[in-house]
Amino acid sequence: METITSRCVIQQCLKATLMITTENSSQGNGTHDRKAEIGQGVVVFVSFLKGANADTVQKLAKAILNVKLSENDDDQTLMSIIDLPGDVLVVPQACLGGKLKGRSMQYHNLLKKSEGFELYKMFCDMCLKMLESSHAWCEKNCIFDCGVYGNRQILSMETNGPFTHAIDI
Repeated sequence: METITSRCVIQQCLKATLMITTENSSQGNGTHDRKAEIGQGVVVFVSFLKGANADTVQKLAKAILNVKLSENDDDQTLMSIIDLPGDVLVVPQACLGGKLKGRSMQYHNLLKKSEGFELYKMFCDMCLKMLESSHAWCEKNCIFDCGVYGNRQILSMETNGPFTHAIDI
């Protein structure tokens, strides 16, 4: 059995807003410095687990941006978010690395916060670079944005169906 080093959930959306705080507030009462807003596209929740490295980041970024999950408005053909093209909002979600034990969740498989931060930053940078290399994505003026690693954030989104997919690398 292969070890899982990253987990993500991709949610197709019509629009999404993430209220971003830069103050590290575990109670969620920090000031909201800005909000990230996207239109039609995907929200990507991502978590890196023990054993994750730069190779993991590259595989996950390629998988997320190239998997054919988004519907073309014209004929409902499934397309990648790059080919559609559409907006992308990345949200760090360490809780995806949890494991149920009895009636509690355990998070023993998470990376140290500093390691997770570095891989998350690398992931966001790699996704943006891949998206910006697409002429169609740039021509449509699509949006890419990321939440802040380690901070609570408030997310709201409108979806056009239960198009939620999990990917483990």
